[in-house]
Amino acid sequence: MSTKFEGLDQGGAGEPRDAAAPASAQTDSPAWMSATELLGAYARGDLSPVEATDAVLERIERDNPALNAFCLVEPDEARAAARESEERWRRGEPIGRLDGVPTSIKDIMLTRGWPTLRGSLNADPDQPWAEDSPVVARLREDGALFVGKTTTPEIAWKGVTDSPLYGVTRNPWDLSKTPGGSSGGAAAAVAAGMGPLATGTDGGGSVRIPASFTGVFAIKPTWGLVPHYPASAFGSLAHSGPMTRTVADAALMLDTITGPDPRDWARLASPAYSFTESLDTPVRGLRIAYSPALGHLSVDPEVARIVAEAVRAFEELGAVVEETGPPIPESLEHFQILWYTGAAKATEALTDAQRDRLDPGLREIVEEGLTYSAQDYLTAMATRMSMGEAMGRFHQDYDLLLTPAMPIPAFEAGLEVPPDSGERRWTSWAGFSYPFNMTQQPAASVPCGFTEAGLPVGLQVVGPRHGDPLVMAACHAFETARPGARRLP
Repeated sequence: MSTKFEGLDQGGAGEPRDAAAPASAQTDSPAWMSATELLGAYARGDLSPVEATDAVLERIERDNPALNAFCLVEPDEARAAARESEERWRRGEPIGRLDGVPTSIKDIMLTRGWPTLRGSLNADPDQPWAEDSPVVARLREDGALFVGKTTTPEIAWKGVTDSPLYGVTRNPWDLSKTPGGSSGGAAAAVAAGMGPLATGTDGGGSVRIPASFTGVFAIKPTWGLVPHYPASAFGSLAHSGPMTRTVADAALMLDTITGPDPRDWARLASPAYSFTESLDTPVRGLRIAYSPALGHLSVDPEVARIVAEAVRAFEELGAVVEETGPPIPESLEHFQILWYTGAAKATEALTDAQRDRLDPGLREIVEEGLTYSAQDYLTAMATRMSMGEAMGRFHQDYDLLLTPAMPIPAFEAGLEVPPDSGERRWTSWAGFSYPFNMTQQPAASVPCGFTEAGLPVGLQVVGPRHGDPLVMAACHAFETARPGARRLP
């Protein structure tokens, strides 16, 4: 029997259903074990996938009414799959590297047998749902155990997570705050012990924003490394990537989900390396640039202080760190042209009545997107190409670039922008993230500390195109050097 969570806390910020935050983490519970730890315990016979799945489902049942991280959960299906995995481990015959690990799927990705409604009142749930997206198919083949689908804003259009269909998703660290978006349900689930692995998508920061706001790890890989299907209306801005509590778990996922799929016209070849085996690549001697503001962005002073302290860890690890920024222009206008025309394309088949049912903010950007000309679009694409060239040259001198992942900590749930900011759109505060969608580079957010109010802060690590293993190794080295930067809610 499935458990669906339609309509939780619909329509605005309001008060959470359960005004108390999720209970303190029980760190001895299997729900808080990493995928790596679970797999080791399965292999030793210390723990079974059934026990791990039960622990995760119990947390979902208890905390999802307050968090609204999941829009669909299949407990009976998950437990049946866990029993099958338990039997395979008993025989010493796991089917893949993730056999029996509880995993959630963002409700943007096709999932065989489950509806993919994308947070929209216009999606028809009465369909066969007979196909997996490439990421889901790879995870299924490698034995990942699916517990449910996580919330997203409508068609993943913004950097916070609320939708007309599923309402407002909240941050495990403070229920009055947003977890970010568009992969906010995935981030909240991972942060709250509702499964160690989650899938996300990122067109302008949609794994890095919620990772920073909730204190989890996420990476947007080089575009094309993780296959994408159906093709996104947002085109080559849209990436898929893992969201986890540890870098090692994300490496496990990347080893599973990378490589070509015939349905992706822009697929890259399978990597000639293992992400897991590359994690111990040394940081010593790397040339690292640190840009506190990418030249022009305003950063909350507390966030700036926490990130600056985190950067010192790389110097302690033997890297050569220089405070400098890449020579890329302010690109907000050009990103919005690409993003808004993508939103218009994604909704072009809707009737007038269906358009009236869209998230009001989405409808606004759709209408703006329809005003742009082909010349506007090509000018924005030319800006992308010049940015990509500039970053390619920059990485001839610097192996990695460090920045804040976000200029601010999490703000009020149910809002697109911080209150009293004077801005209208989420892009106004996402200036550290969307430039690297435009350049298609790998970029990760790794937890690096907490504000005095107890809200997480993320450090962004950016590498050259195809430099994904180095980004992961640097994040792993930082995570090891600063274990206190990552906590549980």
